[in-house]
Amino acid sequence: MFPLDEQAYWLGFSLIPGIGSKRILSLLHQFGSLKAAWHASDSDIKQAQLGDKTTHTFLKKRGKIDLQTYLKQVKAAGTWLLIYTDTRYPKLLRQLDDPPAVLYVRGTLQPSDSQALGIVGTRKATRYGYDATFQISRDLAMQGITIVSGLAQGIDAAAHRGALNGGGRTLAVLGCGIDTIYPQEHKELAHQIIQHGALISEFPLGTKPIGANFPRRNRLISGLSLGVLVTEAPEKSGSLITASMAAEQGREVFALPHNIYSKQGYGTNRLIQDGAKLIIEIGDILSELRIAHQIVETRVSTEQISPANEIEQRILNHLTVDPIHIDDLTRLCGLSIAEVTSTLTILELKGLAQMVGHMQYSRTLT
Repeated sequence: MFPLDEQAYWLGFSLIPGIGSKRILSLLHQFGSLKAAWHASDSDIKQAQLGDKTTHTFLKKRGKIDLQTYLKQVKAAGTWLLIYTDTRYPKLLRQLDDPPAVLYVRGTLQPSDSQALGIVGTRKATRYGYDATFQISRDLAMQGITIVSGLAQGIDAAAHRGALNGGGRTLAVLGCGIDTIYPQEHKELAHQIIQHGALISEFPLGTKPIGANFPRRNRLISGLSLGVLVTEAPEKSGSLITASMAAEQGREVFALPHNIYSKQGYGTNRLIQDGAKLIIEIGDILSELRIAHQIVETRVSTEQISPANEIEQRILNHLTVDPIHIDDLTRLCGLSIAEVTSTLTILELKGLAQMVGHMQYSRTLT
């Protein structure tokens, strides 16, 4: 037996359906620690505003989860965990409406991975699609761009292999548990990716690669990237869903033009018609990614020092270097406990506030 830290309880809560990063942060603030939340009485959990269904699920499942054993299995799989509050958690991913509470990682994540491009497309790639993807990925990797894809056959494989051939970094986001390589014929490719990047999954160990998982996988491909390039896709393709998610996330969307008589390229041509940036050479991508990266860095820097809205400002007006209990803060601000706890979470991430004791907060000195 070994003592469990807060990371272990992040993991525990992430294994409960319906509990994501926002609810975990709310529990952290309500109970002072996730250990306390995990071991809280049934009555206290029922007052934690998780919703009836999620509360019932948690109370039913928590006694069946052996965190000690599960953590040993994670380690045995050559995996490390990255929780939402870790400073190494990708900045771009943190911007999503529903960022994963916990990421399972095999390999390494580096600060340079913040300059990343997602490359996706059909599993049934033509020679044109495969070769173009390989070359673009290789050339971008040589320019220091991390390539993100999904380890699937066809275009995904070409993207990863191109990055590796260019001596660069590549990240593969999985639609299954990180202890499962899918497809199996990509085991050697996965091993190479681990050596020069990382395999990443938000799914628990043992999760099978079922169809319902891949939209969630796709949102992480775009979420980890400054932009997404679709190099080859038929009219109905999962890569078009990734492109749509990228647009919704405020990412750049690029597409490679295709022979108008080829069904395999219908989707990319349609993306261009709908406003995606047409790509002829990697310079078309590099200029946009550099600008996008600068915008992200500026936004993160600004958010870290400035309140974003009236509620944040109201709470900051009542925070000093002297600790104040969250109940007193709620009363002084005239806000609900849910508004205060969620906003304090944001202020902590910005470095403007800090928890200094059980339910006690103070202003961060800058």
